[in-house]
Amino acid sequence: MDLLEGRRLLRRLPGDGPDRPFEAFTLTPVGATIGAEITGVDLSATLTPAVREEIHRALLEWKVLFFPDQDMTSAAQRSFGLLWGELETNPMLEQGDDASIVRFAKGGDAPQTFENIWHVDTSFRPEPAMGAVLRMITTPPSGGDTLWADMAAAYDNLSDEVRARIDGAHAVHDMVPGFARFLDPDRLDRLQDRFPPVTHPVVRTHPETGRRTLFVNSSFTTRIVGMERTESDALLRHLYAQAHVPEYQVRHRWVEGTVAFWDNRATQHYAVGDYHPHPRVAERVAIAGDRPF
Repeated sequence: MDLLEGRRLLRRLPGDGPDRPFEAFTLTPVGATIGAEITGVDLSATLTPAVREEIHRALLEWKVLFFPDQDMTSAAQRSFGLLWGELETNPMLEQGDDASIVRFAKGGDAPQTFENIWHVDTSFRPEPAMGAVLRMITTPPSGGDTLWADMAAAYDNLSDEVRARIDGAHAVHDMVPGFARFLDPDRLDRLQDRFPPVTHPVVRTHPETGRRTLFVNSSFTTRIVGMERTESDALLRHLYAQAHVPEYQVRHRWVEGTVAFWDNRATQHYAVGDYHPHPRVAERVAIAGDRPF
């Protein structure tokens, strides 16, 4: 089950139809299947339904969108996120001006970062986040990039043997592996009661595009249901490794004022922790999702 060299299938869209142009803004692709920059739209303004719909179509097609030069407040960020649905709260992470805003203030004397692992946000919930909006406030002089991986491309390139083993399988997702290292034991116990382990399909079907998407991650997935531990561990290691393939990735170098919007149902991401002792400050809102199937 090693990763092999050679040509990889890189499908950005589920079908073979021609690209539809965008009329409300300029979209510039960054990666082959994932990542696009959008200019010509002010996210802090009131968006018309037509502009919102075009952004949504771009999100489904490119999985993560980058909006540079945005003069956005926390309140405007919340309002933008609410255009896609109810916002999550996350009691494990530092809160900003509102319970729905997570504040990542890292570097310098701040607590150690633990986002430098490939993960899906809140996959330990019965209904993981649909997506997230991250606003960069302070950047270090170098480093602090974020990478995203296209997990539909990852699934497309699995061998027939591996796909036969995981299609229809379910896996356990647990908050403990992702948070145990930086929560005190009493707080961790209380949160375990609130967020007990859940099971999700190893391969989920994207509810809007219909793409088959690999849905396990090394931060929260602990085992495949019905498999012996050694078999489950070996198979999960192989599946986790798919996010590391550069052909499925986009890497973003942050500039202050950039906003990223990603589809948490279709991607994993990794925040590079290479900027100590310089500060890096960002705020994120997460949009509530639905139960994977």
